[in-house]
Amino acid sequence: MNTMTFQGYTARIEFDDRDSIFWGKVLGIKDSITFEGETVSQLTQDFHNAIDFYLEDCAAIGKDPQKPASGKLMLRVPPELHAAALVKAQAVGKSLNQWAIDALSRELGV
Repeated sequence: MNTMTFQGYTARIEFDDRDSIFWGKVLGIKDSITFEGETVSQLTQDFHNAIDFYLEDCAAIGKDPQKPASGKLMLRVPPELHAAALVKAQAVGKSLNQWAIDALSRELGV
């Protein structure tokens, strides 16, 4: 998957071969932010403009802009998986939260 990031917002990039344009959609928020361009340069500029407009529009109407993540991750997992993760975390001397952060970081490469 091709992505672009600007001001903390990440967008998925696609190419429409029918219209010969690149287009993107911001991921991780409910509001819809899309943009397009015939070149990578145009696509990048339109992405930046779309984010800037979104933030300005939110400010103008007194709305907090949506953010892709709050830092709180709520998961529902089978009890057996929860128990295994808890045991693994305790075995390495970590809280379940810290162990999960480390595991997600390793898996995602961040």
